[in-house]
Amino acid sequence: MRNALSLPHGPDDSAREPARNLSRHSAVFLPADPPRAGRIAFWSPDGEPLPDLPGASLPDSPDASVAVSELTVVDGDTLRPVTVPARALSVREALPLLVRARFSDAASPAAAFWGAAALLALDLVALGLLLPGLTPGDHDAWRAGPLGPEELGRLRTLAASMPPTAHAVPLAAASPVSPDSPASPEVPDASGESPLLPEPEALLRAFADAVADTLPRTPAAPQAAGGPAFAATEPQAVPEQRAWAADVAAVHDAGVRLSLRLELPGFTAESREAPGFRAVLQLHGVADPALVADAAEVWSGSGPVGAAFGSRARMDALLALRRAARAWPPLSPLLSAAVPDTVELADEEVTELLGPAADALAALGVQVHWPRELTDRLTARAVIGLPDGSSTHTPGAPNTDTDTDTDHDAESSSLTSALPSLLSAGSLLAFNWRFAVGDHELSRTELDRLAETGRPLVRLRDRWVLVDPAEVRRARTHQDRKVTPVDALSAVLTGTTEIDGRTVEVAATGPLERLRKRLAHPEGDRPEVAQPAALAATLRDYQLRGLDWLHRMTSLGLGGCLADDMGLGKTITVIALHLHRQTDPASAGPTLVVCPTSLMGNWQREIEKFAPGTPVRRFHGAARDLEELPDGGFVLTTYGTMRLDAERLAARNWGLVVADEAQHVKNPYSATARRLRTIGARARVALSGTPVENNLSELWAILDWTTPGLLGGLGAFRTRFAAAVEGGRDPAAAARLSALVRPFLLRRRKSDPGIAPELPPKTETDRTVSLTPEQAGLYEAVVRETLAAISEADGMARRGLVVKLLTGLKQICNHPAQ
Repeated sequence: MRNALSLPHGPDDSAREPARNLSRHSAVFLPADPPRAGRIAFWSPDGEPLPDLPGASLPDSPDASVAVSELTVVDGDTLRPVTVPARALSVREALPLLVRARFSDAASPAAAFWGAAALLALDLVALGLLLPGLTPGDHDAWRAGPLGPEELGRLRTLAASMPPTAHAVPLAAASPVSPDSPASPEVPDASGESPLLPEPEALLRAFADAVADTLPRTPAAPQAAGGPAFAATEPQAVPEQRAWAADVAAVHDAGVRLSLRLELPGFTAESREAPGFRAVLQLHGVADPALVADAAEVWSGSGPVGAAFGSRARMDALLALRRAARAWPPLSPLLSAAVPDTVELADEEVTELLGPAADALAALGVQVHWPRELTDRLTARAVIGLPDGSSTHTPGAPNTDTDTDTDHDAESSSLTSALPSLLSAGSLLAFNWRFAVGDHELSRTELDRLAETGRPLVRLRDRWVLVDPAEVRRARTHQDRKVTPVDALSAVLTGTTEIDGRTVEVAATGPLERLRKRLAHPEGDRPEVAQPAALAATLRDYQLRGLDWLHRMTSLGLGGCLADDMGLGKTITVIALHLHRQTDPASAGPTLVVCPTSLMGNWQREIEKFAPGTPVRRFHGAARDLEELPDGGFVLTTYGTMRLDAERLAARNWGLVVADEAQHVKNPYSATARRLRTIGARARVALSGTPVENNLSELWAILDWTTPGLLGGLGAFRTRFAAAVEGGRDPAAAARLSALVRPFLLRRRKSDPGIAPELPPKTETDRTVSLTPEQAGLYEAVVRETLAAISEADGMARRGLVVKLLTGLKQICNHPAQ
């Protein structure tokens, strides 16, 4: 049983009863400037007193409730303004109450509606739909957006179901109320005219904006943002940001978006002369994506489609066109035209649209559509393999460069004999480009001719082909480039590589492609290695597959991390690997095991039990030495001893170095990690049941030790993989990282099918345990004291306080005496 780490609450539901009673009354949202100052007001149509909420409305709280005694609403029977008792809560205070009201049978229709609105607003914020801007009073404010057709549809559907009591405050009385101001503003009713009520969709949008403006403003937000603007709860006047806010609003509030349709006037497939390009401006409806028309049609207002855009379409289109012209100047002539319909493009401008200009326009929501007649485009991909004229073929061995299928054993033997030289530190592989039109690959001569032409549209093999001259020039620059084996392996495993800051697709050829296929399946179809005869035990099937994987990686000069669950036999698998390597003179040699002090005894007992007769020496303590070290034995040492005596250990020739509990070197900048890297070996193996505990940099530290250079430098790794994967922003980056890491990390769990069938399935039961009053008080006190200290600290001191806070809260949840 374990306590949940959550915000404290009492051991019973007595504090929730007033909230339930309050939700039985009608509710209405009162907008304000800034949006986060808005209030949810609960009111009683029959004059019934409203319950107080214990613990709410603290006078010194930035989100303090406004205790309202009266509110002006429109009576549903007489349609006249009346004064009723009311209580208003801040948005932050009201959200939990409204969410519960949404699922309560006792809640009033208005409270249930605003509960549904709260869930919708929370969903929008969770999706990251937040836009910064300024209020009419120049205060900083967040709002919900940009809203696509799906979000707008959900909002409008919900607004259509708004009950009358949910927007019963007339417009003249909808200003924020406070104890110091009358709760019943004057509403003219002597004329007999019915008072005006807020429009449901506008009021719902205002509430969503209030939620969006409230949630990002936490106590730590100003420190994280580097200032109070858009982070602090108190209104911040930033009139100097008005122009920037207007640009943001213009981008996301426009009812239309633009696209460019490229045309080839007078062009046919049989044309012998290269035609000119023309760009036609198109408008698309944001609310209705199926609404598309040329700008000329919208400007003339002719036809049902052009008229459907409405009167604001021209202004929105011109504002969007102005932004697009700033990103790509060739569109500027459209701004001065009476009708911004078409613009003629030069070859250089078309070339720009094949490259960076299209990306710049796409960032503004402007898509480029190429002519349908140009179905053929030049495609490029990078290929990595052996340099021309090179071969890994050895006399008497099968030729691994042929495409002839051989049986499994012959292919395995040829790869094992050929690839160590292929992957040796001194070897280099060729990086080349292959261009194709459809399924037809271009020759080097044709590629040179394309580069010399320098035009975006060329006739090649009796057809017109779109060509990016800059792409061809880059390819010629990088043609016949040499890459290291580790860089090549990283590129072919992920299928991509970085060239001049651009991501390009990569394919492997020859034995490198066969190696990629082999590594892509870490455990293979069937083991190639039998259990060593000297092993005094019988390996389980999954342990034998683990031994086969370790042998395959180490025999290729690569390393790996065996990350099986604790108890699945990582130690005996490594002992079996050591015994197997002693049978081959090329891999035989002593094995150095670096482990925590608490595991040295276990390693010695396991070796003596499962590899009787194998020498074992402890390199630990004051009398440690490496003299007369047997070639086929084990040397056991600790991380602390290794750090002190790394030079002595590095002076020996090790056949294998094993880092047990490798998470001890997860910090690549620590002295332990740096000294471990100085110890050379023919192969390195890491053992860890938790290769990633906090972030992906820990995985980099382990795999960069086992196979140096595989993941690139730490900075490049964080930029290319870690930041995108940890933030959840780029599933493609996660897939590339998985493809790159999978061959070098083998992880099996006890719950995996076929691993440990004799074990019963693990049963987990979650029990939510409420904090005791003593724990709740301690929890609140620790949070307040530590947050106050954090607000005054900076740098490492601030980080230390955050860690201290988390540790303290865990201890309080476990037991208040801790």
